[in-house]
Amino acid sequence: MYKPPPPSTRRKNIEFEPLSTTALILEDRPANLPAKSVEEALRHRQEYDEMVAEAKKREIKEAHKRKKIMRERFKQEDNIASAMVIWINEILPNWEGMRATRRVRELWWQGLPPSVRGKVWSLAVGNELNITPELYEIFLSRAKERWKSFSETNSENDVEDVSASVADREASLELIKLDISRTFPSLYIFQKGGPYHDLLHSVLGAYTCYRPDVGYVQGMSFIAAVLILNLEEADAFIAFANLLNKPCQLAFFRVDHSMMLKYFAAFEVFFEENLPKLFLHFKSYSLTPDIYLIDWIFTLYSKSLPLDLACRVWDVFCRDGEEFLFRTGLGILRLYEDILLQMDFIHIAQFLTKLPEDITSEKLFSCIAAIQMQNSNKKWAQVFASLMKDNKEGDKNHSPALKS
Repeated sequence: MYKPPPPSTRRKNIEFEPLSTTALILEDRPANLPAKSVEEALRHRQEYDEMVAEAKKREIKEAHKRKKIMRERFKQEDNIASAMVIWINEILPNWEGMRATRRVRELWWQGLPPSVRGKVWSLAVGNELNITPELYEIFLSRAKERWKSFSETNSENDVEDVSASVADREASLELIKLDISRTFPSLYIFQKGGPYHDLLHSVLGAYTCYRPDVGYVQGMSFIAAVLILNLEEADAFIAFANLLNKPCQLAFFRVDHSMMLKYFAAFEVFFEENLPKLFLHFKSYSLTPDIYLIDWIFTLYSKSLPLDLACRVWDVFCRDGEEFLFRTGLGILRLYEDILLQMDFIHIAQFLTKLPEDITSEKLFSCIAAIQMQNSNKKWAQVFASLMKDNKEGDKNHSPALKS
């Protein structure tokens, strides 16, 4: 015979409804279990009060943290606004006379206001190649012709009757399509159907026809994308072509092994000077700079760092040149030195290939500022020049990067 359950002894006139499992500690036990003793009930009340107090502390702490972030953001916005006025009204109209002054260099280090960033980059990179918007249109038209040819034949056989080297390089137009989809995928603006997809495609395609000796190399899409976000189409192409014509970028994108090894060797001179413990740790695992530096240099850190932070690295790179790329690398190693010293080869390589996403501008630039680019009274350019003098195979042992 069915027997109804006894009436519940749970409290019916409680002052609140439990909002989470935390509050269940105050509830009476089900009727089929022994009731709480007075001592146990009091203890549970005390534990609950402590949990509530702790939650309130966390809430207050988070509120203070949010306020601090907002204050810093407002301060940063004020600084950007003030800097923008100085750049527009004072520096840009007098660029050649002011660019090298201490005041401008210090302001430059703090990061360029987004509204003038593209203009300053263009001026700093320069246009030694004397590229005009009209020249860009010519090579863009050629790229479009080749795309049309590829789509009509659905193969690259049509380039076989051209000079082999040129054909191979221009055939890399097809590789662009594959790589664009992997460029800043989280932004959803460069992928097919996105607002900047065709623009990025055009700039990269035109460059491939402009420099068939270089062609398209994986990583270029990130550099072009950053420029497109800050410049008009033709200006982005002009800056892109001139940037890739710099000695360091040309060496890497042409995969000039001899030159790349000299850059790695120079880097390791300053690595050992600034971070001797980490240098020896890397050396003990035979972990050479090519493992992590290649990706950083190929994309000018735009793939490895958050975009806003990468742009600030670009700011000072445009001011200081290639030296700053390697100084930034040392800054990253300094920032994570304690962590890296606890890792083995595999974990170091994995860590440096995919850096933490919470890396901040303040922390990184503080570490970069602490890096001294001077070795035995020789600066980067002098160290690199001394390595360039030595082209003999037997003298490679002078390069720390090539020692076993």
